[in-house]
Amino acid sequence: MSSPVILLAEDNPDDEALTLRALAQCGFSERVKVVRDGAEALDFLFGTGPYDGRDVSCLPPLILLDLKLPRIDGLEVLRRIRADPRTRLACVVFFTSSGEERDINHAYGNHANSFVRKPVAFESFSRTVEQLARYWLQLNERRVNVHSSS
Repeated sequence: MSSPVILLAEDNPDDEALTLRALAQCGFSERVKVVRDGAEALDFLFGTGPYDGRDVSCLPPLILLDLKLPRIDGLEVLRRIRADPRTRLACVVFFTSSGEERDINHAYGNHANSFVRKPVAFESFSRTVEQLARYWLQLNERRVNVHSSS
């Protein structure tokens, strides 16, 4: 697999399938890396564990992160991403079922780029995933060198 465009950290198989289906409908499904818990997300991003030797300079331009992940929750994953100079500028979007004010505030307080609540209805879910992908991967201007210390 070439460098992924999207890292999807999702433990719910139904939400994973819906997200992948929606990404396929808008042409982004071929370069999605799915991880199913926070520890695996960190292993992938930092080239550890089963991803030892992965070129960590190739960060996905979009990380879709569920809040309530097993092993290491999404907020802790975000904290570790922001704490490391190699990943601190990565685009992290929480895509989660939670709409709790506390969760939203914690996400933004830890420098999430965005917080999007998963719609329940399939059409709305698909439309939301498509809008997220198009905005972050096509419309948004990203930093050219995410490893810069400035």
